[in-house]
Amino acid sequence: MDKLDSKAAVCDFDPIAGSIPATKVEITPLVICFHHLFLPFFLFFVCLSPCLFLVPVSLSVCLCLYVSFCMSLSVSFFLTLSCHLFLSLSVLLCLCRSFSVSLSVCFSLCLSFCVFLSLCVSSVVVLYTQGVETKQWREFGRTEVIDNTLNPDFVRKYILDYFFEEKQNLRFDVYDIDSKSPDMAKHDFLGQVFCTLGEIVGSPASRLEKPLGGIPGKKCGTIILSAEELGNCREVVTMQFCAHKLDKKDFFGKSDPFMVFYRSNEDGTFTICHKTEVVKNTLNPVWQPISIPVRAICNGDFNRTIKAEVYDWDRDGSHDFIGEFTTSYRDLSRGQSQFNVYEVVNAKKKLKKKRYMNSGTVSLSKGLSVDVFLFSPFFSFRTQIHFTVAIDFTASNGNPSQSTSLHYMNPYQMNAYAMALKAVGEIIQDYDSDKMFPALGFGAKLPPDGRVSHEFPLNGNIENPYCNGMEGILDAYHQSLKTVQLYGPTNFAPVVNHVAKYAAAVQDGSQYFVLLIITDGVISDMAQTKEAIVNAAKLPMSIIIVGVGQAEFDAMVELDGDDIRISSRGKLAERDIVQFVPFRDYMDRTGNHVLSMARLAKDVLAEIPDQLILYMKNRGIKPCSLPPPYEEPGAEDHDHTLTTPI
Repeated sequence: MDKLDSKAAVCDFDPIAGSIPATKVEITPLVICFHHLFLPFFLFFVCLSPCLFLVPVSLSVCLCLYVSFCMSLSVSFFLTLSCHLFLSLSVLLCLCRSFSVSLSVCFSLCLSFCVFLSLCVSSVVVLYTQGVETKQWREFGRTEVIDNTLNPDFVRKYILDYFFEEKQNLRFDVYDIDSKSPDMAKHDFLGQVFCTLGEIVGSPASRLEKPLGGIPGKKCGTIILSAEELGNCREVVTMQFCAHKLDKKDFFGKSDPFMVFYRSNEDGTFTICHKTEVVKNTLNPVWQPISIPVRAICNGDFNRTIKAEVYDWDRDGSHDFIGEFTTSYRDLSRGQSQFNVYEVVNAKKKLKKKRYMNSGTVSLSKGLSVDVFLFSPFFSFRTQIHFTVAIDFTASNGNPSQSTSLHYMNPYQMNAYAMALKAVGEIIQDYDSDKMFPALGFGAKLPPDGRVSHEFPLNGNIENPYCNGMEGILDAYHQSLKTVQLYGPTNFAPVVNHVAKYAAAVQDGSQYFVLLIITDGVISDMAQTKEAIVNAAKLPMSIIIVGVGQAEFDAMVELDGDDIRISSRGKLAERDIVQFVPFRDYMDRTGNHVLSMARLAKDVLAEIPDQLILYMKNRGIKPCSLPPPYEEPGAEDHDHTLTTPI
């Protein structure tokens, strides 16, 4: 997802390093020729199949060829291929009996098909940057996962600060994703490349092509890295497209069309910038309106060529090309008219058929609406941030009196909970005028009767759980550790619903609520939490989850809807409002806790501007009109009374 210039308002200036905002450069990765070493094997088995019709070969010979082929690669490849083979072979065995085809022919046909499936990977590229002083590699970001393709072209870009006078070392790692786990060690490593940002920018047309390495003795493919300096245009454009009489591509249906948009580069190449959703089984699709920064599609050059390709979606990733057309932002700005009806042309089909006209038409069904959404004006002129913190008091944190506990109060340094709280809170408190924050805890037994609560005030005041600034929250947190008993389970839904109740009371854009949850373990009420998040997604609210400790946080990734939007009871969240990060990924190995906190704050707050802006856009709220001042319901000062039983 492209980041707006204004997003940098929170974190561009680094008070630790004293640096000023730099030139912003967008890096686009393109990977080609994965596993091309395996392709001869695929061709071998394809050629073997017809030969077996003429020369009888026993099934045992085929099995020997198969095992020797697989084991020469890897055990994981052997297991994956065997799984595919078992499923397809069981189907073709039935055909074998009907058409009197030998088992060896059947086996070879299945194997060639399965090898092809196994070669098609679900790939992701992870970018790491290297610290100037520590020389430690730190993950900067990941592309989206693209399924079933050997040549992925990623929509999600990396936006980096470029300093001409510095050597900025980069590392790009490529993985084949096998599960939903965010831990890259659990996925297949496909190769990596090292370079500097200056090397990419200084290449001809700012396009660097390098071979992937990292696996001794194997050619892993090639990665192409393109760089472009981002302009200062801050407009966000909303447009909607529909198509008419597209080509029929599916044998048992019509087509499942989607569109891919590209912007042209100076060297004549194109960079992908957006994909629409897939509309199933129709030749006349109407796609959902898309909102995209103007600089993502043309970088401020209104005459720049924009290419749109139309495909028929296939489950195996081998999408069928229907056709393409070109336009420009200036043409699109004419709105819904005859100027924005485009013929979808398939050049290969046109060469073969003399009477070929087109493969359908695409038109702009809804005129462009352009908004200038800046992050800072929402805070400077109208939007007040309300920050709430919720801390995990479950027993899995360990006894607070012991040094092994995540809640241990070391007199010489802060624990992980305090560092995460201080890192995020000290930045976001600047956008809250009164610096009074409700602080909650969950998963503890409360005195005097030992009842378990998942929504209790850290200061012990049910009627007014507000704390004065970050120091007030830290004092209340330390005091709670002395009075409550750590217990369980780990339930998020009560604190999410608590904040959502107040967010639901004011939806005019004057207020925005941010909930910070700090936890150490696996969530216990996943279904209830997902439902609470889906309901909160339509409210002026964002949720930050920071995981502390060494536990597995795989389930948390499901809540962070960067790749797959969270859903509950068949209802999809209106927008992504959750950002999850494990604090251990930001710990500086030299023990510099200030640097660790700065890194954490920068990443967890990075998505808040886009989440806020998307809420404003969805509600049609403009930054120019000031709503009346907000007063909390039924209170003259602060009435943040807890209504959930404690």
